[in-house]
Amino acid sequence: MRTGESVMRAGEPAMRGRVYLPKVAPDTYSAIRELDATVRRSGLEGSLIELVKMRASQINGCAFCLDMHAKDARGHGETEQRLYLLNAWRETPYYSERERAALAWTECLTRLPTDGAPEELYRALEEKFTPVEIANLTALIGVINVWNRLAVGLNWPMPRAA
Repeated sequence: MRTGESVMRAGEPAMRGRVYLPKVAPDTYSAIRELDATVRRSGLEGSLIELVKMRASQINGCAFCLDMHAKDARGHGETEQRLYLLNAWRETPYYSERERAALAWTECLTRLPTDGAPEELYRALEEKFTPVEIANLTALIGVINVWNRLAVGLNWPMPRAA
């Protein structure tokens, strides 16, 4: 497929000028999926994984990922209230200290060019997470940012409303 060609999938509108990664670079797509699956198996709580993915996707404006991870979060027992208030997590009492440390780390790494990775946020992580968990959380944040950039950059279409 050449740049500028439309990609058409059954029942979906063409995405003008955007490639469909799984088709044009299946090995790359598979590698990203495997990294994602590895992080999911790392021992981090499923609900924490989904909160992190949702928060990064909010920052990156990725509607495709927000839709998917809101559904996944509900499957891990997340409440509507916590999902609706995630964008304002600092102002609510509904998130644990562990979740707060993870969300702060998510925000700074997602906004790395402007926020950097402040030492105080890292130290807060060390109080709530083991070194292995910190490594896996950091990889999780990296992989959701990759997915966000792919979905936004390649204009992945939203699934049909249920």
